[in-house]
Amino acid sequence: METAGSTSMTYPYDVFDDRCPTRMMLDRLADKWALLVLDRLDGGPVRFNRLRRDVRGISQKVLSQTLKRLERDGLVDRTVHPTVPVSVEYALTPLGRTLTETVAAFAHWAERNMDAVLTAQAAYDAAAAG
Repeated sequence: METAGSTSMTYPYDVFDDRCPTRMMLDRLADKWALLVLDRLDGGPVRFNRLRRDVRGISQKVLSQTLKRLERDGLVDRTVHPTVPVSVEYALTPLGRTLTETVAAFAHWAERNMDAVLTAQAAYDAAAAG
């Protein structure tokens, strides 16, 4: 099966097919919390509570759910350290590392272009109101 816009590469999956399992991964990677966690883990292993402090606004429950999904997808490793109290550390897997450039580019694009987006939104809103 050929990918849209490409005639030289073939893949067994088609992201444009609504039944394709790649849609689940696209959904996962489009999640802001997953992107922020993956980007934060690019710097090396991080303990759960440090992640929660660094990714401001995420609840403990949502962080836990996000990490479990990323671990299930093979993007994050979880390591339990037998300390008192027990500490848990998360790190990118080799598969997760294949996403670091893409995730960083996407996440930090918003930082670099937010002024332009806000300007476009204000112009759109003004035109729609007028």
